[in-house]
Amino acid sequence: MDKDKITVYYDGACPKCIRDRQHYEKLAGKEGEQVCWFDITGQENRLRELGIDPGKALTELHVSDEQGRIVSELDAYILLMKRVPVLKPIAWLIGLPLIRPLLARLYHRQVSRRLRKRGLF
Repeated sequence: MDKDKITVYYDGACPKCIRDRQHYEKLAGKEGEQVCWFDITGQENRLRELGIDPGKALTELHVSDEQGRIVSELDAYILLMKRVPVLKPIAWLIGLPLIRPLLARLYHRQVSRRLRKRGLF
C-alpha cells in the first residue's frame, strides 16, 4: 500500500454511503487517488483482524491513516476531509469543541435510522 494513502471502511451495501463516496470523489478530484475504499460488506473476519468491531463498522465511519492507525466516527471524517482543500474548513468546523458533540449525536441518530430502515438495527 502507498504510504500516503488512507483507507476508508464503508458500507458498500448502503445506497447513501455509496452516494457519499461518489460525492467525496467528485470534490476530491486528484486528491481522491490517495484514498482506498474498502467495502465492509461480508468482511467481518477481515475487520476483526484489523481491530475493527464489525458492528461498530456499520454505525461509525472508520479510516486507517497513513501509518495504519484506525480512527473512527468524527475523527475519521476529519481525517478524510482534511485531504481535500475545499473540505478543510468543514473538517476544522467539525472539530470545534461546541460543534463536535452535537454533530456526533446527530450523526448517530441518522445512522441508527438508516440501519433500522435496512433491518440491521
